[in-house]
Amino acid sequence: MPSPVDVVRNFRHLHALVIGDAMLDSYLEGTAARLCTEGPVPVVRKTAEERAPGGAANVAVNLRALGATVTFVGFVGADLPGMMLRQALRAHDVDDSRLVEDESVATLHKLRILADDQYVVRFDAGDTATPSSEAQTRLLAAVDAALPACDLIVLSDYRYGVVTPALLDLLRSTRAHVNRPLIVDSKDLHRVAAAGATIITPNHLEARLAIEPAAHADGLIALDEMERIGRRLLEVVETEYAAITLAAEGVLLLGRDGEVVHVPAHPVAHANDIGAGDSFTAALALGLGGGASAADAVRIGVDAAGIAVTKPRTASVQHQELLQRVSRDQQEPPTAASLAATLAARGGQTVVFTNGVFDILHAGHVHFLREAKKLGDILVVGVNSDRSARALKGQNRPINSERDRLALVAALDPVDHVLLFDEPTPESVIRTLRPDIHVKGGDYADVHLPEAEAVAAVGGRVMIIPLMESLSTSSVIERIVALAREGGIGVPA
Repeated sequence: MPSPVDVVRNFRHLHALVIGDAMLDSYLEGTAARLCTEGPVPVVRKTAEERAPGGAANVAVNLRALGATVTFVGFVGADLPGMMLRQALRAHDVDDSRLVEDESVATLHKLRILADDQYVVRFDAGDTATPSSEAQTRLLAAVDAALPACDLIVLSDYRYGVVTPALLDLLRSTRAHVNRPLIVDSKDLHRVAAAGATIITPNHLEARLAIEPAAHADGLIALDEMERIGRRLLEVVETEYAAITLAAEGVLLLGRDGEVVHVPAHPVAHANDIGAGDSFTAALALGLGGGASAADAVRIGVDAAGIAVTKPRTASVQHQELLQRVSRDQQEPPTAASLAATLAARGGQTVVFTNGVFDILHAGHVHFLREAKKLGDILVVGVNSDRSARALKGQNRPINSERDRLALVAALDPVDHVLLFDEPTPESVIRTLRPDIHVKGGDYADVHLPEAEAVAAVGGRVMIIPLMESLSTSSVIERIVALAREGGIGVPA
């Protein structure tokens, strides 16, 4: 089973098909200076206007932001909101060509008005519940054409007309021949009960109402009671797993095999939950598409939602943001021996290795690692532990902990694998990994490398890459100290 970090890295190789109800989210922001003389309502002077893809369109945007190729199928009207939605999708690099335009529907549009960052009112408009038969046929044809190329399918159902029995039959028949993960996020689980989902992602209220229609919406319930509801949900919905989102309490995952996992949420002081569920669904879906276990995919989804709730409005999570979070949360980095086994299984590729402290990342590091990656297929970076960094740099270093340094390096595009080593030199790591190329910076051009013998012993070669002038961690620290002193901040000499 691949690690969560490896799974997230692989997002960029996946093709996701999103089917669902496309919406346009608009925000009018302003300042309330006085009450209206015509009635007891504030007069809001407009200061900003923002438009963003919402509903299933936000799932598509999140999938694209996380690196996947996305095909998005849904209904839009031949109207101004439909045109603005298409523009917003293209601005997020999501192809809008598979959207089915139909004069029988009006594009779904949610307009939120805010005064001094407080919601005043939300206007909902649009209706896609009665598309023409010709439009329904075109939508099915668009889905059918997209299915062969996709690695995973996300069904985002807000009950506005996209999900029909004919669509569910098409998905079932396709998955009977080719097993792709099907992630279903539906406001009405009974409508999609026979879809044959891999996983469903209801919130706690949706799960409860699916089992107890007369239940009151009185907030969260205890985990043991939620588990009982989840078990009953698995009895009435054809799905392998149910991932019930519990707002600030995280996610409860239940499987038909008896698996029960509670994944806590990341604590956030001031959370914004608009679209966070879409970020969760997108990351979870790509996790499953990338080969993660259901539990790991849920953890990846929770990491994405934890980032989304820190952002204002309808937001998407970027691939690098999630990769850094997942890298930071990784319990233990791989050992040289375990990584060597992973590399051996991918024989025939050129392995490049380099190492360093990587304290306070800067453009010089990024340039160096990009150049190193160009020399082969797989770039492995060894990061000095805190203890070995102190031995090399002095008692006041490193500034950032080994865990943070590992996470930052792992999140860089050129890097395929990272590991921690505690020795003064990487000789032992090199003898275990057996890289084809060992890369050092230009400042080692005329220096005898202690690890050179180890490189030769494994049949590798040393290559020197010129460094960017005037860029080093030490010089960055010196500039920070100088600026702090000029600003009157007390910094010891």
